[in-house]
Amino acid sequence: MNLENVKALADVLNAKGLSAIEVGDGDNRIRIEKTATALSALAQSATVPPQAPVALAEAAAPTAPAVPDASSQTSNQSVDFNHLIEVKSPLVGVYYAAPSPDAETFVSIGSKVKKGDVLCIIETMKLMNEIHAEQDGEIVDICIKNGDIAEFGQVLFKMY
Repeated sequence: MNLENVKALADVLNAKGLSAIEVGDGDNRIRIEKTATALSALAQSATVPPQAPVALAEAAAPTAPAVPDASSQTSNQSVDFNHLIEVKSPLVGVYYAAPSPDAETFVSIGSKVKKGDVLCIIETMKLMNEIHAEQDGEIVDICIKNGDIAEFGQVLFKMY
């Protein structure tokens, strides 16, 4: 991994308002975290050892603010991904992202949902159980694939 790649990852970290990012390529892994102190010696280095832990930050960069609530969120604010709401499976069964195989999915990443909206279906013993949003928000991650078995308490979605 060269310095340009490290700088590009740091730019993604800052642009998306993330506090950390980790990337792997074969046996090489790199983790970049925002901290209060910058490692300027690393930023000036032309090479990065393959197994070295890496932490880059801007010296004056504050951490991202906590997200107060989805209704006050605007598109130009950064999201604190450390304070996401996890939607967990209330039962064991087969996860379905859509009402039928040829239908459009209930939600996708970036979907804005309101309290009571259907997020998915979990089939248990031939019964189709709709999973509803418990509050307003935006889906930022879908943690299960269509047709997979959802375990009790397994995180299905992350939203803010």
